[in-house]
Amino acid sequence: MAGYRSGKKNKLNGSQTAAQGNLRRLFTFMTNQDLAALRKSLDDIDAVLVSALGERARLARQIAKVKADGDGPVRDADRETALLQHRSAFGERLGLDPAFVRRIFREILDDSVRRQQDALQTRDADGSQEIVVAFQGTEGAYGHQAALQHFAVAQRPVGFKAYGTFKEMLEAVIEGHADRAMLPIENTTAGSVYESYDLLLRFNLALVGEEIVDVRHCLLGVADVPIESLRRIHSHPQALSQCSEFLSTLRDCEGVSAANTALAAKHVRDLNNPAEAAIASEEAGAHFGLHVLKRDIANQAVNFTRFVVVSATPSDCDPRIAAKVSMVLSTRHEHGALVRCLNVIADEGLNVTKLESRPRPGTPWEYVFYIDVEGHIGSPRMQAALAGLAERTLFVKVLGCYPARELPR
Repeated sequence: MAGYRSGKKNKLNGSQTAAQGNLRRLFTFMTNQDLAALRKSLDDIDAVLVSALGERARLARQIAKVKADGDGPVRDADRETALLQHRSAFGERLGLDPAFVRRIFREILDDSVRRQQDALQTRDADGSQEIVVAFQGTEGAYGHQAALQHFAVAQRPVGFKAYGTFKEMLEAVIEGHADRAMLPIENTTAGSVYESYDLLLRFNLALVGEEIVDVRHCLLGVADVPIESLRRIHSHPQALSQCSEFLSTLRDCEGVSAANTALAAKHVRDLNNPAEAAIASEEAGAHFGLHVLKRDIANQAVNFTRFVVVSATPSDCDPRIAAKVSMVLSTRHEHGALVRCLNVIADEGLNVTKLESRPRPGTPWEYVFYIDVEGHIGSPRMQAALAGLAERTLFVKVLGCYPARELPR
């Protein structure tokens, strides 16, 4: 009798288990169906968003054509402020974070301004001719990112070419192998790139643009290993310097200099040693198939590199575009000479955004000064400032007048 009850109980348990299994499978099937449907809805919404952005970009080009016949500025700060306030308030009513909405629309507005600037700058150019852009390093380098970012809105076809050094890159522009070059000039953490300034003095080149790249250093390896197991970390000396606080926390690990962050990532891939790692961008890691061991390892959370766009010949900057003038000058070796030059600029109500001194080749204890000033080369105030500087310096040379980029907000 006991055995009979035990058998019945076993049969019931078996039936219950089977039913529970069927319910789980049914629930999983329904959940997967629901998840697939929800994801399909998200994909449809994303397609609408991208299509709308494409239409907005087309309208921005049309606005540029209208502005080409007027004299108003490309960027309307008051309209942008009002637009951001309206969009963020509308998003908040829909349950969105206003800061999130503002961040998105700042990017959208920046893209619109870039497209209008490009349309004004290149309206007389041959739209079918490819422009070749040189950068130092390899694909995935920050110079490559700067080039992609700067020419993303170009109407003309764009090709990119890598060079081993800054010097080789600039020589390619001089010799006509490249039309533009992306030259890093300063970093918000490591400061000025002195080699770049020295090359600008050495070569007769023109600055025709600038780009600001958000530098997000990552630790990259060939395998997902504990950071404590690393023994060598490869990167450009400036990147190693920018990540010095993180590197100081690692024991029995040394930094190894490389010509470029992306080349360091390539070298680590080729070594195929889990004890070796590189500091480079996440894009470089993806390009070379490396694992991201840690993100955002720079000493400063805010870390930007400014690049200048170099050309063999100057380019006219439309006066409706917010511009910057870069120049190099040498003062007389006398008391207060530099101050008098800066006063000339200040007296015209112009703002200096960068001042850098470098030794003057062949003349010990004398220096040249690189100065960036907000404003357009054709404005009366800028012309008056340049005339005043010519009277007070041994020489003054304008490196270029070009559209100014705002620091990402």
